[in-house]
Amino acid sequence: MPAEILGTLRHITLGDFLDIVLVAFILYSFLRLIKDTKAYQMAVGLGLVGILFLVTEWGKLSVSNRIIRSFINYFIILIIVLFQAEIRRFLTGIGSRSLRRPFSFRSLQEKMDDLFRALDYMSQRRIGALIAVEKEISLASYAQRGTAVNALLSKDLLVSLFFPHSPLHDGAVIIRGDTIVAAGCLLPLPATHKLSGPIVTRTRHLAAVGLSMETDAAVIVVSEETGTISLAVRGTIEKFEDSGRMRERLVKYLRNTR
Repeated sequence: MPAEILGTLRHITLGDFLDIVLVAFILYSFLRLIKDTKAYQMAVGLGLVGILFLVTEWGKLSVSNRIIRSFINYFIILIIVLFQAEIRRFLTGIGSRSLRRPFSFRSLQEKMDDLFRALDYMSQRRIGALIAVEKEISLASYAQRGTAVNALLSKDLLVSLFFPHSPLHDGAVIIRGDTIVAAGCLLPLPATHKLSGPIVTRTRHLAAVGLSMETDAAVIVVSEETGTISLAVRGTIEKFEDSGRMRERLVKYLRNTR
């Protein structure tokens, strides 16, 4: 066996090496994308099925091997069905990734106090709000559905956009770095059968989950019924009683230090 491995290594070309690196990069990127999501558990389950297939192949367990082999025939379709949201987000990320994000995040940090002062104000007065913070995937297509603002982020401006009876209060605000790009934006709603766990079936919360499924944006929701602040990331939404804890969670996500 060691001799066979050494013989194989001697015949590896530069193309083979690049092929291995590319496959490793794709697998790493996909696992990083689905980390801490329900899809990660499904990926582990599929990996165990693959290991079981190898065991039955090496152990010459013909019946078990035949059953698993018939299952593998539908493997590609199964992956597409189970991971369609993750695959879509992965491909969208490849197409819209830019070198702008680190600078945008630095500028957002300078305005983070304004953002959370506005959130605390709206939470205390139960003013409903929906705020999408752009990460690496561009939200330009969603911003085009709303009204262009292109103004420096501030507490007063953010509150005024969501103030009751304001023409733009029903839509979402999109933030890129320290700039409010647009307001009154329409966000995609998820299919209800794709939602996991209990969730408040309000339009703002559903829209937050929907956008976080389609992109890598962090979406903040303020409930007008309870004043509770929630954060939607990667298709899951979490409520926070303490805005300080949510701020830590938001910063860690935007920095990619999950």
